[in-house]
Amino acid sequence: MKKPITIFLVMALFFAALNLRPAINSIGPLLQALQKDLGMSASVASLLTTIPVLCMGIFSPVAVKLGSRWGIERVLGWSLFVIGIGTILRFFTTSTTFLLITAFLAGLGIAAMGPLLPGFIKRYFPHQVPTMISVYTVALTLGAALASGLSVPLENGFGSWKGALGIWALLAFIALPIWWFFVLRHREKGTGKASLSQSSKLPWGNKKAWLLTLSFGLMAMIFYSVTAWLPPIIQGLGYSKIYAGNALTLFAFIQIPVSLLLPLLLKRLPSRLLWLLISSVIEIVGFVMILLSIQPIIAAALIGIGAGALFSLNLLLPIDATTNGQEAASWSAMAQAVGYVIGALGPIILGWIQDATGSFFSAVIGLIIIILIMICVQCVAVPRKQHQQSESN
Repeated sequence: MKKPITIFLVMALFFAALNLRPAINSIGPLLQALQKDLGMSASVASLLTTIPVLCMGIFSPVAVKLGSRWGIERVLGWSLFVIGIGTILRFFTTSTTFLLITAFLAGLGIAAMGPLLPGFIKRYFPHQVPTMISVYTVALTLGAALASGLSVPLENGFGSWKGALGIWALLAFIALPIWWFFVLRHREKGTGKASLSQSSKLPWGNKKAWLLTLSFGLMAMIFYSVTAWLPPIIQGLGYSKIYAGNALTLFAFIQIPVSLLLPLLLKRLPSRLLWLLISSVIEIVGFVMILLSIQPIIAAALIGIGAGALFSLNLLLPIDATTNGQEAASWSAMAQAVGYVIGALGPIILGWIQDATGSFFSAVIGLIIIILIMICVQCVAVPRKQHQQSESN
């Protein structure tokens, strides 16, 4: 493959992954305005984020079957289009039901892209997997951070939350021509074409696949719990709302440099297990600092460092365990199908613990216990030694 084409493929991957979170993360900062204008209850409003996450769990296996039949590249292109349509329709929202439909449409596109992008990486970058996972993670995290941070200023600029939600369709419509020119046209010439003979079955009977799925699920449970409850936990320690919000922002943004640094660390020390354990311990240190009310904003940074590395590594593990792009997509789909459902339970369980005990102390203890269970799963699922392949793949 010629170098310029490789650069354009990286660009296509980056712009595609940039679309995975804005439709979800743009909701939170505008939730009060949405509830007020549409008369939504808190439980109904929570569906705007819950529906896409559940789609990511439920429809990931379907995406793999479609990818096997029509080609990973083509399904990813259509997924970008569906995300764009689901997002741009928010400009015309007139009711709660209409807005929930847009969440479902965007969720379908996101659900398809989640498992297929690792398969795309396995197929086109077999010797640069850690670096490309880093590109994928940075784009995903950047999209999430931009949507979280710019939604309120955009609402002020548009004079309406509709514009602040719908404008993120622009990312999809920028990504679509890039994807067509540098991926689909390239595929039609015969390079990297999907093999329909490759199996699209999910590895439900494979013990290792289940261990990797459980590792992904526990990681997601911690991540979504922190995303939902970190500000209230810090406020419960006596800190201001602004301080708590800044801590959550730092938690999100620090994952970007972590994702960029990880491939370099893997090149020096390829062991996935080593970095999984280090990342998990860093998260534990952060949660212990919160328990002891020691510099919660620094604690949030440590938890973000651990979360950023764990997400990238858990995306990498199914790719390591497979031999081709379609198989990597199947293993990733299983990990995400079950993993995101497990992850969605995290905030609910923490809320239940807080309701039952009247304190977040037990909830944080619960998160530490989950990390310890995750460490045990990692030790069983991941080889202690990682053979260096090419670019530390």
